[in-house]
Amino acid sequence: MMKNGKVIIVTGAGHGIGAEIARHFLAENHRVVIAEINEAHKDFALKDPSRVLFVKTDVKSESSVKKMIQQTIKHFGQIDALVNNAGMLPKKSVPLEKMALKTWNDFIATNLTATFLCAKYAIPHLRKQKGSIVNIASTRALQSEGDDEPYSASKGGLVSLTHALAIGLGPDIRVNCVSPGWIHTDQTPLRKIDHKQHPVGRVRLPTDIAPLVSFLISEQAAFITGQNFIVDGGMTVKMIYA
Repeated sequence: MMKNGKVIIVTGAGHGIGAEIARHFLAENHRVVIAEINEAHKDFALKDPSRVLFVKTDVKSESSVKKMIQQTIKHFGQIDALVNNAGMLPKKSVPLEKMALKTWNDFIATNLTATFLCAKYAIPHLRKQKGSIVNIASTRALQSEGDDEPYSASKGGLVSLTHALAIGLGPDIRVNCVSPGWIHTDQTPLRKIDHKQHPVGRVRLPTDIAPLVSFLISEQAAFITGQNFIVDGGMTVKMIYA
């Protein structure tokens, strides 16, 4: 590892998976840009401003993303990796025939178009560093529960965008994807059946994702690009009979 570590942008790093990924990178002596729309999470960066930069970012806005990239270069002088983690989660089930077009557009803009925008403006800097991109998708790209069409479509698009970027940006920039399954990020009590239904015997935590993301941006993964890694405790390969 270089003396000051890599410079890594993590979108949506104020909480959940993104925050854990950011903490993991800092523990590995990297420098992290927290591209987050919620300024309530700004304190994360204040603890170590020499290694952490908070940039209020609306990933749906081209001007906001462009400004975030510019501030990153001004502060750190380079970009070695981009982790597109920011995303919009379904809050309630809405049948498609009752769904507003705005809802569909919001999901696509936040979960898919944002990755396009962040990649677009980071590419020139990533190319200089022979860097990499990791997109955080979801197992909803592969399976659904119903009434989650915009979310599943946006995550499925993200998996496809990953291999398209890998071909278009190679060999200078590697691009991979991580698709988490159910992740427990709040204080809601879990039931025994919640753990038992996973082949590994437990519900996944944010700490189960960060090490894989770290590996994918490392030199150890130099021969890996265009891939989608499913981290779901085995749920997508489990046959369920009623």
